[in-house]
Amino acid sequence: MMTKKSLLMASIATAGIAMASTASAQDMYKSGVGGLYAGVNYTFMNADFDGIADADVGTLSGKVGVMATEYFGVEARAGFGVDDDRVGGADVSLDNFFGGYATVNMVNESPVTPYAVLGFTRTEVEVGSLADDDSDFSYGAGVNFAFAQNLSANLEYMRYYDDSDVTLDGIGLGMQVNF
Repeated sequence: MMTKKSLLMASIATAGIAMASTASAQDMYKSGVGGLYAGVNYTFMNADFDGIADADVGTLSGKVGVMATEYFGVEARAGFGVDDDRVGGADVSLDNFFGGYATVNMVNESPVTPYAVLGFTRTEVEVGSLADDDSDFSYGAGVNFAFAQNLSANLEYMRYYDDSDVTLDGIGLGMQVNF
């Protein structure tokens, strides 16, 4: 089980490696290129249950989207839990989630593109024998690192769900292919 500190260290190391490998690319890649894209992410999710209990679960997700302009994109994501946690004798899992999002990209001439994400996510969480599914406004921010004209990696933070009882946050690492 990864602790939050080791997760942060792994994220920083991944970002450093990605930036080091893209630094030699000079200006050969322009971020914000339009068109269709698809990708996969592994997300380290944290489920906070009203401050009483805290669970760390892992999810695998896919996304498809289109860059409507250099600055604005629209995408759909869907995922499922691949690593559960146990809190207070009860199994905690994120069974699945899906949603629609808009992305706002900070286009520049480098292989590094920061972006913001806004949208809605439907989640299904199980704690022991109890299951709850609901949707909520989602938001986040991330960075795409272009390795080649059509291949990039990303690191992002998302708040997928937040209501009075449950908050779902995640740090995701992924790959994306542009068509």
